[in-house]
Amino acid sequence: MAIEDSPESRLRYGEELRSRREAAGLTQEELSARAIMSRTHIAHVEAGRRRPNLEDAQRLDDALKAGGVLVRFLPSRGEGSVAEHFAEALELERHATMIRTYAPKLVPGLLQTKAYAHEIFRTGFPPRVEEERDALLVTRLARAKVFDDFKSPLAWYLLDEAVLRRPVGGPAVMCGQLRHIADLGERGRIRVHVLPFAVGPHALVEGFVSLMWFNDLPPVAYVEGLNTGRVLEDPAVVRNCQALYEHALGDALSHRQSLALIKSVADDYEHAEQP
Repeated sequence: MAIEDSPESRLRYGEELRSRREAAGLTQEELSARAIMSRTHIAHVEAGRRRPNLEDAQRLDDALKAGGVLVRFLPSRGEGSVAEHFAEALELERHATMIRTYAPKLVPGLLQTKAYAHEIFRTGFPPRVEEERDALLVTRLARAKVFDDFKSPLAWYLLDEAVLRRPVGGPAVMCGQLRHIADLGERGRIRVHVLPFAVGPHALVEGFVSLMWFNDLPPVAYVEGLNTGRVLEDPAVVRNCQALYEHALGDALSHRQSLALIKSVADDYEHAEQP
Protein backbone atom coordinates (compact mmCIF):
# COMPACT_ATOMS: atom_id res chain seq x y z
CA MET A 1 0.00 0.00 0.00
CA ALA A 2 1.29 3.46 -0.90
CA ILE A 3 2.47 5.73 1.91
CA GLU A 4 0.54 9.00 1.83
CA ASP A 5 2.65 12.11 1.49
CA SER A 6 2.50 14.24 4.64
CA PRO A 7 4.91 16.19 6.87
CA GLU A 8 5.17 13.12 9.12
CA SER A 9 5.87 10.65 6.32
CA ARG A 10 8.48 12.96 4.78
CA LEU A 11 10.16 13.29 8.18
CA ARG A 12 10.28 9.50 8.61
CA TYR A 13 11.65 9.13 5.09
CA GLY A 14 14.32 11.73 5.82
CA GLU A 15 15.33 9.96 9.03
CA GLU A 16 15.66 6.68 7.12
CA LEU A 17 17.82 8.32 4.47
CA ARG A 18 20.07 9.94 7.09
CA SER A 19 20.40 6.65 8.98
CA ARG A 20 21.44 4.74 5.86
CA ARG A 21 23.84 7.51 4.78
CA GLU A 22 25.56 7.55 8.17
CA ALA A 23 25.70 3.74 8.27
CA ALA A 24 27.49 3.88 4.91
CA GLY A 25 29.99 6.36 6.39
CA LEU A 26 29.10 9.10 3.91
CA THR A 27 28.71 12.84 4.40
CA GLN A 28 25.90 14.67 2.63
CA GLU A 29 28.50 16.06 0.22
CA GLU A 30 29.83 12.58 -0.58
CA LEU A 31 26.34 11.20 -1.11
CA SER A 32 25.47 14.13 -3.35
CA ALA A 33 28.41 13.26 -5.62
CA ARG A 34 27.42 9.59 -5.82
CA ALA A 35 23.71 10.25 -6.39
CA ILE A 36 24.27 13.24 -8.72
CA MET A 37 22.12 15.50 -6.54
CA SER A 38 22.89 18.74 -4.74
CA ARG A 39 23.92 18.55 -1.09
CA THR A 40 21.23 21.11 -0.27
CA HIS A 41 18.55 18.90 -1.79
CA ILE A 42 19.72 15.94 0.31
CA ALA A 43 19.76 18.13 3.44
CA HIS A 44 16.17 19.20 2.75
CA VAL A 45 15.08 15.58 2.26
CA GLU A 46 16.77 14.41 5.46
CA ALA A 47 15.09 17.25 7.39
CA GLY A 48 11.68 16.26 6.02
CA ARG A 49 11.30 19.49 4.09
CA ARG A 50 11.26 17.92 0.66
CA ARG A 51 10.06 14.77 -1.00
CA PRO A 52 12.44 13.49 -3.68
CA ASN A 53 10.88 12.53 -6.99
CA LEU A 54 11.03 8.92 -8.11
CA GLU A 55 14.20 9.47 -10.14
CA ASP A 56 15.98 11.06 -7.15
CA ALA A 57 14.85 8.24 -4.86
CA GLN A 58 16.23 5.64 -7.29
CA ARG A 59 19.61 7.40 -7.45
CA LEU A 60 19.78 7.65 -3.65
CA ASP A 61 18.83 4.00 -3.34
CA ASP A 62 21.51 2.95 -5.84
CA ALA A 63 24.18 5.12 -4.19
CA LEU A 64 23.44 3.64 -0.75
CA LYS A 65 22.80 0.09 -2.04
CA ALA A 66 19.49 0.13 -0.14
CA GLY A 67 17.89 -2.63 -2.18
CA GLY A 68 14.92 -0.57 -3.30
CA VAL A 69 13.82 0.57 0.17
CA LEU A 70 14.13 4.27 -0.65
CA VAL A 71 11.94 3.77 -3.70
CA ARG A 72 9.28 1.50 -2.16
CA PHE A 73 8.77 3.73 0.87
CA LEU A 74 8.76 7.03 -1.01
CA PRO A 75 5.67 8.98 0.19
CA SER A 76 3.08 9.17 -2.58
CA ARG A 77 1.50 12.48 -3.50
CA GLY A 78 -2.27 12.60 -3.71
CA GLU A 79 -3.75 13.43 -7.10
CA GLY A 80 -4.99 16.92 -7.77
CA SER A 81 -3.93 18.71 -4.58
CA VAL A 82 -1.36 20.89 -6.39
CA ALA A 83 0.16 21.01 -9.85
CA GLU A 84 2.99 18.48 -10.06
CA HIS A 85 5.54 21.14 -11.03
CA PHE A 86 4.70 23.16 -7.88
CA ALA A 87 4.76 20.33 -5.34
CA GLU A 88 8.46 20.70 -4.49
CA ALA A 89 8.13 24.46 -4.00
CA LEU A 90 5.08 23.95 -1.78
CA GLU A 91 7.09 21.75 0.57
CA LEU A 92 9.78 24.43 0.82
CA GLU A 93 7.21 27.19 1.33
CA ARG A 94 5.99 25.48 4.51
CA HIS A 95 9.42 25.86 6.11
CA ALA A 96 10.51 29.25 4.81
CA THR A 97 11.27 32.08 7.23
CA MET A 98 11.07 34.71 4.48
CA ILE A 99 9.30 34.70 1.12
CA ARG A 100 9.61 37.39 -1.54
CA THR A 101 7.42 36.91 -4.59
CA TYR A 102 7.04 38.73 -7.89
CA ALA A 103 3.73 38.17 -9.71
CA PRO A 104 3.39 39.45 -13.30
CA LYS A 105 -0.21 38.51 -14.16
CA LEU A 106 -2.29 36.96 -11.37
CA VAL A 107 -2.62 37.33 -7.60
CA PRO A 108 -0.14 34.85 -6.00
CA GLY A 109 -1.73 31.74 -4.50
CA LEU A 110 -1.06 32.63 -0.85
CA LEU A 111 -2.99 35.89 -1.25
CA GLN A 112 -5.97 34.56 -3.21
CA THR A 113 -9.50 34.72 -1.83
CA LYS A 114 -11.82 31.76 -2.22
CA ALA A 115 -13.83 33.50 -4.97
CA TYR A 116 -10.71 34.50 -6.93
CA ALA A 117 -9.11 31.04 -6.67
CA HIS A 118 -12.40 29.36 -7.64
CA GLU A 119 -12.53 31.46 -10.81
CA ILE A 120 -8.92 30.60 -11.70
CA PHE A 121 -9.61 26.88 -11.39
CA ARG A 122 -12.98 27.14 -13.15
CA THR A 123 -11.55 28.80 -16.24
CA GLY A 124 -8.46 26.62 -16.59
CA PHE A 125 -7.88 24.48 -19.68
CA PRO A 126 -8.42 21.66 -20.18
CA PRO A 127 -11.52 21.87 -17.96
CA ARG A 128 -11.28 20.12 -14.59
CA VAL A 129 -14.01 18.02 -13.01
CA GLU A 130 -15.65 19.56 -9.96
CA GLU A 131 -13.94 17.17 -7.52
CA GLU A 132 -10.51 18.12 -8.84
CA ARG A 133 -11.31 21.83 -8.63
CA ASP A 134 -12.49 21.39 -5.04
CA ALA A 135 -9.27 19.57 -4.07
CA LEU A 136 -7.14 22.33 -5.57
CA LEU A 137 -9.23 24.99 -3.85
CA VAL A 138 -8.93 23.34 -0.43
CA THR A 139 -5.15 23.14 -0.75
CA ARG A 140 -4.82 26.75 -1.90
CA LEU A 141 -6.98 28.11 0.94
CA ALA A 142 -5.11 25.97 3.47
CA ARG A 143 -1.84 27.57 2.32
CA ALA A 144 -3.29 31.02 3.01
CA LYS A 145 -3.80 30.15 6.70
CA VAL A 146 -0.10 30.88 7.13
CA PHE A 147 -1.11 34.53 7.63
CA ASP A 148 -3.44 33.74 10.52
CA ASP A 149 -0.68 34.30 13.09
CA PHE A 150 2.54 36.24 13.38
CA LYS A 151 4.72 33.11 13.36
CA SER A 152 4.29 32.98 9.60
CA PRO A 153 7.20 33.83 7.30
CA LEU A 154 8.03 37.43 6.52
CA ALA A 155 6.34 37.92 3.15
CA TRP A 156 6.97 40.59 0.51
CA TYR A 157 4.92 40.78 -2.65
CA LEU A 158 5.94 42.67 -5.75
CA LEU A 159 2.88 42.91 -8.01
CA ASP A 160 2.76 44.11 -11.58
CA GLU A 161 -0.11 46.56 -12.07
CA ALA A 162 -1.60 44.00 -14.48
CA VAL A 163 -2.43 41.86 -11.41
CA LEU A 164 -4.76 44.62 -10.18
CA ARG A 165 -6.31 45.40 -13.55
CA ARG A 166 -7.07 41.90 -14.90
CA PRO A 167 -10.76 41.37 -13.98
CA VAL A 168 -10.72 37.75 -12.82
CA GLY A 169 -14.31 36.78 -11.99
CA GLY A 170 -15.71 40.26 -12.51
CA PRO A 171 -15.86 43.46 -10.42
CA ALA A 172 -17.24 41.92 -7.21
CA VAL A 173 -14.57 39.20 -7.08
CA MET A 174 -11.79 41.67 -7.83
CA CYS A 175 -13.03 44.18 -5.27
CA GLY A 176 -13.01 41.51 -2.55
CA GLN A 177 -9.61 40.24 -3.65
CA LEU A 178 -7.92 43.63 -3.63
CA ARG A 179 -9.46 44.61 -0.30
CA HIS A 180 -8.11 41.35 1.12
CA ILE A 181 -4.58 42.21 -0.04
CA ALA A 182 -4.91 45.75 1.33
CA ASP A 183 -6.12 44.39 4.68
CA LEU A 184 -3.14 42.03 4.98
CA GLY A 185 -0.83 44.92 4.15
CA GLU A 186 -2.41 47.31 6.63
CA ARG A 187 -2.26 44.71 9.41
CA GLY A 188 1.42 44.13 8.81
CA ARG A 189 1.02 40.54 7.67
CA ILE A 190 2.69 41.32 4.33
CA ARG A 191 4.59 44.08 2.58
CA VAL A 192 3.29 44.82 -0.88
CA HIS A 193 4.78 46.90 -3.70
CA VAL A 194 3.17 47.58 -7.07
CA LEU A 195 5.13 48.03 -10.28
CA PRO A 196 3.01 50.52 -12.24
CA PHE A 197 2.56 50.29 -15.99
CA ALA A 198 4.40 53.62 -16.32
CA VAL A 199 7.67 51.90 -15.34
CA GLY A 200 7.67 50.05 -18.65
CA PRO A 201 10.11 47.11 -18.95
CA HIS A 202 11.81 46.11 -15.70
CA ALA A 203 14.22 43.48 -14.38
CA LEU A 204 11.56 40.81 -13.74
CA VAL A 205 9.28 41.49 -16.70
CA GLU A 206 9.90 38.02 -18.12
CA GLY A 207 8.12 36.02 -15.44
CA PHE A 208 7.14 34.80 -11.97
CA VAL A 209 9.72 34.22 -9.25
CA SER A 210 9.47 33.36 -5.56
CA LEU A 211 12.54 33.66 -3.31
CA MET A 212 12.66 31.68 -0.07
CA TRP A 213 15.00 31.83 2.93
CA PHE A 214 15.37 29.29 5.77
CA ASN A 215 16.85 29.21 9.26
CA ASP A 216 19.41 26.48 8.67
CA LEU A 217 19.73 25.99 4.91
CA PRO A 218 20.71 28.14 1.92
CA PRO A 219 18.01 30.17 0.14
CA VAL A 220 16.33 28.93 -3.03
CA ALA A 221 14.37 30.47 -5.89
CA TYR A 222 11.28 29.07 -7.58
CA VAL A 223 10.51 30.16 -11.14
CA GLU A 224 7.38 29.29 -13.06
CA GLY A 225 6.13 29.37 -16.64
CA LEU A 226 3.33 27.79 -18.64
CA ASN A 227 2.70 24.35 -17.09
CA THR A 228 6.26 24.34 -15.77
CA GLY A 229 8.02 25.23 -12.54
CA ARG A 230 11.50 24.69 -11.16
CA VAL A 231 13.29 25.12 -7.82
CA LEU A 232 16.71 26.70 -8.32
CA GLU A 233 19.41 25.92 -5.75
CA ASP A 234 22.71 26.92 -7.35
CA PRO A 235 23.98 29.78 -5.12
CA ALA A 236 25.08 31.95 -8.05
CA VAL A 237 21.73 31.53 -9.81
CA VAL A 238 19.78 32.25 -6.61
CA ARG A 239 21.86 35.38 -5.93
CA ASN A 240 21.13 36.56 -9.46
CA CYS A 241 17.39 36.09 -8.92
CA GLN A 242 17.65 38.04 -5.66
CA ALA A 243 19.52 40.85 -7.42
CA LEU A 244 16.88 41.02 -10.16
CA TYR A 245 14.16 41.22 -7.51
CA GLU A 246 15.92 44.07 -5.72
CA HIS A 247 16.44 45.90 -9.00
CA ALA A 248 12.73 45.65 -9.88
CA LEU A 249 11.76 46.60 -6.34
CA GLY A 250 13.64 49.85 -6.81
CA ASP A 251 11.22 50.78 -9.61
CA ALA A 252 8.10 49.96 -7.56
CA LEU A 253 5.80 52.14 -5.49
CA SER A 254 6.37 52.23 -1.73
CA HIS A 255 4.29 50.02 0.55
CA ARG A 256 2.07 52.96 1.51
CA GLN A 257 1.65 54.16 -2.08
CA SER A 258 0.91 50.62 -3.22
CA LEU A 259 -1.82 50.14 -0.62
CA ALA A 260 -3.39 53.42 -1.70
CA LEU A 261 -3.39 52.29 -5.35
CA ILE A 262 -4.80 48.86 -4.50
CA LYS A 263 -7.65 50.42 -2.50
CA SER A 264 -8.33 52.92 -5.28
CA VAL A 265 -8.62 50.16 -7.88
CA ALA A 266 -10.85 48.19 -5.49
CA ASP A 267 -13.11 51.25 -5.25
CA ASP A 268 -13.28 51.36 -9.05
CA TYR A 269 -14.39 47.72 -9.15
CA GLU A 270 -16.97 48.39 -6.44
CA HIS A 271 -18.44 51.30 -8.40
CA ALA A 272 -18.48 49.20 -11.58
CA GLU A 273 -20.55 46.58 -9.75
CA GLN A 274 -23.19 49.08 -8.67
CA PRO A 275 -26.20 49.62 -11.01
